Amino acid sequence: MLEVLSLSFNELKGNIPGELWNLSSLQWFDLARNSFTGTIPPSFGNLSNLMVLELSENKIQGEIPCEIGFLSSLTNLLLGMNNLNGEMPQSIFNLSRLEELALDVNELSPPSNSPLGLAHERVSYYELLRATNNLDQVNLIGRGSLGSVYKGIFSNGTTVAVKVFDLDVQGALKSFDIKCQILRSIRHINLVKVVTSCSNLDFKALVLEYMHNGNLNQWLYSPNYFLSIAQRLRIMIDIESAIEYLHRGYSSPIVHCDLKPSNILLDEDMVAPVGDFGIAMLLTNDRRMEMTKTLGTIGYMAPEYGYAGLVSTSVDVYSYGILLMETFTRKKPTDEMFLGQLILRSWVFGSLPNGIAKIVDVDLLNVDRENIRAKHEMLLTLIIECTVDTPEERLNIKDVLIRLKKIKIRVQEQQNRGRLNE
Repeated sequence: MLEVLSLSFNELKGNIPGELWNLSSLQWFDLARNSFTGTIPPSFGNLSNLMVLELSENKIQGEIPCEIGFLSSLTNLLLGMNNLNGEMPQSIFNLSRLEELALDVNELSPPSNSPLGLAHERVSYYELLRATNNLDQVNLIGRGSLGSVYKGIFSNGTTVAVKVFDLDVQGALKSFDIKCQILRSIRHINLVKVVTSCSNLDFKALVLEYMHNGNLNQWLYSPNYFLSIAQRLRIMIDIESAIEYLHRGYSSPIVHCDLKPSNILLDEDMVAPVGDFGIAMLLTNDRRMEMTKTLGTIGYMAPEYGYAGLVSTSVDVYSYGILLMETFTRKKPTDEMFLGQLILRSWVFGSLPNGIAKIVDVDLLNVDRENIRAKHEMLLTLIIECTVDTPEERLNIKDVLIRLKKIKIRVQEQQNRGRLNE
């Protein structure tokens, strides 16, 4: 039985052969970056085992059939950069396993009867005031450079986070527009979901999915919080999966530009979506952009971004490396101990090969002192390759993700052996 069919990056033309839509054993169906025409037939609902459908960058026309709802195993639906039109079928939102949805550069409209949160329909200013009790400070979750975030509860009982932009701050209006442009076109389990938005001349706000467990910064630095090494690895893999999607899963690469613990949120299952796209950049075809003003956070910015305003996907790799160091040492790059030539990177690198126990978060040492060195040597090697000064020498995001998953497997194997020896 055929389970994987991958014919991407060819010069195939014409209609997609009808018999392919009846291969019920298919789990991975990839015909991206060809020149296929025609429509998607209703018979594609027969692909009941399908997990990945990748048809982006073709010339497929017509509507998405409502039979999409039959594909209950679907995790990735990538139909961007075609000539699709019409109303998105309501059944697309019944796909409970869907992690990645890309429909950009088509002429699709949201379903007319979609519930709040699925079509990004606007919400009124007065509805937001009621949901947040007039933006009461009791509901304030946090403040950022471009605005404040409040907890809100709509009349139907839905709890949300409301990001209100301070329009007096330079760049806030542009930030709102960037967020709307990017977030309405992307979907991934590790990216914060936009519920809706509110926009008038004097008020701009985004309504986001509420994260019940706060953010990574709270879990690293607040009393009575603890993350095991396995949890920290899982969170870092979630972050990496999101960034890999931004860099490679969209029609143009997206660079987040401001990865830091307060922008890593945690839901009730401790899954870590990446949030706050206020200064994210859509890259041009040359995959590099020069900014006249840098807006990232000191300590997390790559050298070429901080000094020269050069933005590329490698900027996120560097920030990710700093975030990885911080997560396992519980030391901020702006900690007062780092003065002069001593910075977080040099402090970490200077611990190799024998001083790892001196820099690892003491809470991790107390839990797993015997195995801490072997686990962290693997992580530190990865960090070194993420944070070299020259962007061309850094790993790309896909390789980082592969390496991190291997480390996670090694950690799990060590833990399993430990349990067997008990």
